Amino acid sequence: MTLNPKVELILQQLEGTPSTHQLSPVDARTALAIKELAGESVELESVVNQNLDTKVGKVPVRIYTPVKSKAALPVFIYYHGGGWVIGDLDAVDIPCRQVASKSGCVVISVDYRLAPEHKFPAAIEDSYAVVEWVIENGAELNIDVSKIAVGGDSAGGNIAAVVSQIARDNHVDAIVQQILLYPVTDYNLDTESYENFSEGYFLTKADMKWFWNHYLYSDVDGKNPNASPLQAKSLKDLPPALIITAEYDPLRDEGEAYAIRLKEANVPVQLKRYDGTIHGFFWMAGFLDEGADAIELVSNTLIQALKNEDNSKF
Repeated sequence: MTLNPKVELILQQLEGTPSTHQLSPVDARTALAIKELAGESVELESVVNQNLDTKVGKVPVRIYTPVKSKAALPVFIYYHGGGWVIGDLDAVDIPCRQVASKSGCVVISVDYRLAPEHKFPAAIEDSYAVVEWVIENGAELNIDVSKIAVGGDSAGGNIAAVVSQIARDNHVDAIVQQILLYPVTDYNLDTESYENFSEGYFLTKADMKWFWNHYLYSDVDGKNPNASPLQAKSLKDLPPALIITAEYDPLRDEGEAYAIRLKEANVPVQLKRYDGTIHGFFWMAGFLDEGADAIELVSNTLIQALKNEDNSKF
């Protein structure tokens, strides 16, 4: 398909602005402009910032509780995108509010440590530690610790996929759904979508090289399944997955390759490609219909995966 006209407008607005790889990490963190496209904030029962005392130290999170409930609520642990270098809780605040409201789940957004100050595997350690904390302490937040979903966008999708693999390897079966939004799954930048959309479509191939170079200590790390989940020897016995990709995204093919491997491993997987749009569109639901539709799809997937007979939302 051709580019959505609204996507073309976004790209036109970005013309002449520095690409991420042309900036320092500090400057890149302040240049994230697409927050303005997220839409309206949603009022919830409570939104609280908290430092979780985990096995790897304190990890900041933002906890979104949609409603008062006598019954324990399912939980969606969310990891923001930004190439492990940029992005923060505020960048995904509106999407997290919307998903919490529509799904009835508690959403816990994780402020994992960023590279290059904290290289691989710091982000993974923080992110998995939050899952462990929720399993051990979720009752304090009125969370049903048997109904946990993990998800994220871009690098956050990478983290969610890796966390799911680590949980499986540790025989932790509380994660019942993974939601991967245009995820990074492989260190290799040689797919057809990388070649076709290497520049001019918001996320560039040069940006991804920049992200990987800041995240990893060496190329050897790129072969580690905890960095490149597509390179895991086995994807058997992982939680069911929803994988969302964008047509005009360098990461499209590796996300879809991960879906194929999950299917080959007999893992239930739903793959949805949004045509005519670009990387990052989940953060643009206030402007792009595709983003709004993805919010609905994620929320409905959570409702189906985390059904709770004691909660009227489910």
